[in-house]
This record gives sequence, structure tokens and C-alpha cells, in this order.
Amino acid sequence: MGILPDMEIVDLALYFDFTLVIADVHIGYEEALNKQGILVPRLQFEEMVKRMESIFKKLKDKKIERIVVNGDLKHEFGTISEQEWRNTLKFLDLLAKHCNDIILIKGNHDTILGPIAKKRNVKVLDYVIIGPISEKHINEKNPISKKTIKQSKNKTIVIHGNKIPDKELLKEISTIIIGHEHPAVSLKECARVERFKCFLKGKYKDKNLIVQPSFNSIIEGTDILRDEILSPFLKKNLDNFDVYIVEDKVYEFGKVRNLRT
Repeated sequence: MGILPDMEIVDLALYFDFTLVIADVHIGYEEALNKQGILVPRLQFEEMVKRMESIFKKLKDKKIERIVVNGDLKHEFGTISEQEWRNTLKFLDLLAKHCNDIILIKGNHDTILGPIAKKRNVKVLDYVIIGPISEKHINEKNPISKKTIKQSKNKTIVIHGNKIPDKELLKEISTIIIGHEHPAVSLKECARVERFKCFLKGKYKDKNLIVQPSFNSIIEGTDILRDEILSPFLKKNLDNFDVYIVEDKVYEFGKVRNLRT
């Protein structure tokens, strides 16, 4: 389903400009829960691999030049667990089979991602700007120049979304893609309440803003109708956002405000 012109939702991913974007994979989450005494079967990684392979099949007739993981590839903050080491490398190997370039965007959980990225020679960036003609990989050690900003009009920035970047960076960006929020909606039918992952589409100032759900199936997500909102990008005008629920297919559910009634 198209969410913007030339940008489509493919299950929990976004595809545009030969780029596939997923967010908030949180590899190692099951192990973290087990350490807290919450016993969950370690089946989530295999499920994510199957889901990723299904996405590739849906895009088999389309070219994928790059895959962007928009923050929180792994779950643990200050360490790399055994499960994270093993499964992040397997996951990166899977992605590498289907593209020429993998970009890891730093999320708030990615305080120690460098050793993993180095093992597979993968770039770790604060954000990436993608456009129809060319792209710029930019991080804190390579600050954006005024020349780059002038050339970036009508381009898309992929950034995790846990903090707002300098306004100069967004000056001529047309679309912002974030993760971090893990958006979901809880829908009630009779006595049953079920939570569904969803995409959100709205505006941040004069920019298109797309919010991606978590790629980890065990993370239900933030109920945007009831829970406290995390991302500063979503502190205003959330009721005006469009909701796209992901289940067996993508369902357009209208405005957030209409789901509150």
C-alpha cells in the first residue's frame, strides 16, 4: 500500500528510492526478559527472519540498493549479550544477500553497536538523507554543510526519533521517517481487546512525518490512543495523523482522533 507518492508500506517495512527501511528490531529482547525472570520462548528471531524473507519475496521484482535499520538493532544498553552477538550477525548476513549497502541508524539502545558493525563492515550513522538522485551519509564527525543542505530539497531523512535534530538539518527535507515510538492501536470487539502494530502518517511542522512500528514481534508497541507518547516528534497534533494497521495486509484506519471515539 502506498503511504506517500513513490513510498510504499511492505508489511513492517517501507520501500522507496531503491531503499528498504525497517526499525526497532531489538534483537536480544527475549534474553533480557529471561534475565528478569520473565520466561518467553526464544522464537522471535526465527520469526523475524521469516518475516524479512517474506518482505524480500514481495519485492522480488524491485531493486534494493540499500537497507536501513532505523535504530535499536539490538536491545541491551551497555553490553552485547551472547544472543545479540549471534543473532545480529546472522541478521546482517541475511540483509547483505539482498542489497549492496546496509546502514545502521543509531537508536537510544545502540550505545555499544560499533563492535557488531565492524564485524560486517557496516556503517553506523546518526541519520541518513536519501534522495532520488544521490544520497549523503552524515554523522557527527562529518557535519552537514550549507552546500549539502541546499542540495537536499525534496529528500527524505531517516532518523531514529528519540530526539529532535538541529532545525537547520531539516530545513529543506520534505519527509522524515522515524522509529522509536513502536506505534500500535488497541481495538475492542465485544469483550476482546487486541493490539495491532501500525504506521502513522502526519506532519511535523511543514514536513511529512512517517512513524514505523517495531519489527520485533514480541514488542506489542505503544498504544497511541492510551499510552504516554515517547517521541518528541509526536507531542503535538497526533490526533491529525493517519493510521495504517499491519496485519495480514495493510489497513487504512483513518485519523487517530476518529479512533478515540
